Amino acid sequence: MTINFDTLKASLVLYGLNAIYAILLLAIGWYLSGAMQRFVTRLLSVTHRVDPLVTLFVGSLARYGVLAVVGIAVLQLFGIQTASLVAVLGATSLAIGLALQGTLSNLAAGVMLLLFRPFHIGDEVEVAGKAGKVRSLSLFMTELVAPDNTQILLPNGQVWGAAIINRSAYPGTGEVKVTFPVRAGAANALAGEILKGLRDDPRIAEGGTPSVNVSKVIATDPATPVVELTVSAKVKPSDADAVKQRVLDHASALLAAA
Repeated sequence: MTINFDTLKASLVLYGLNAIYAILLLAIGWYLSGAMQRFVTRLLSVTHRVDPLVTLFVGSLARYGVLAVVGIAVLQLFGIQTASLVAVLGATSLAIGLALQGTLSNLAAGVMLLLFRPFHIGDEVEVAGKAGKVRSLSLFMTELVAPDNTQILLPNGQVWGAAIINRSAYPGTGEVKVTFPVRAGAANALAGEILKGLRDDPRIAEGGTPSVNVSKVIATDPATPVVELTVSAKVKPSDADAVKQRVLDHASALLAAA
């Protein structure tokens, strides 16, 4: 068998040039995908009629769309026909679907979150055991910012499949109730101290006047009677946990001192 070195050399040069063109095309496509995402995001942000969550999602979709077109162009550069590629992918779609079922479920969940929009950018939410402020929604991930400025990335499948607590859905006030047992003799004095401390909290002052009262009797032993003290206050939903913790800390300190 005789090897035609001229033909081999020409083939190597051709495929080498195609490889260089493919690398350049991928680099240009990567840059254009980012530019397209920024352009779409800026265009939708100018209108002020599109929800920021939709803006980020559509921008991410535009980026991946450009990358898909570039990928097809690279395949065609090497002589791979898209029709045959679609046929091969169709024949192996079941295997690919099983292998990527987690990724595909995240994509589908992202579309559902975009359609129903249970939360918006900036909302205080608690989902899948994580709490924070919504920062963005992409095709596959939901990004939250924790109160300590920590980034939380949640797969969309977990977000859509879990209970979502949105503390910013209703901008009005919520109610915080804290109950704890105290000795009957110290109930009045303790209630006055707790009430005095809560009135100095601006988060409670904005929501309404707090109240402290005896809700029920726990133990009727004449030697050591015990009653249940209930503290209630109107606060913003986003401040509910912080105010509740403050009430517990303040009450614990007063009980320890007593």
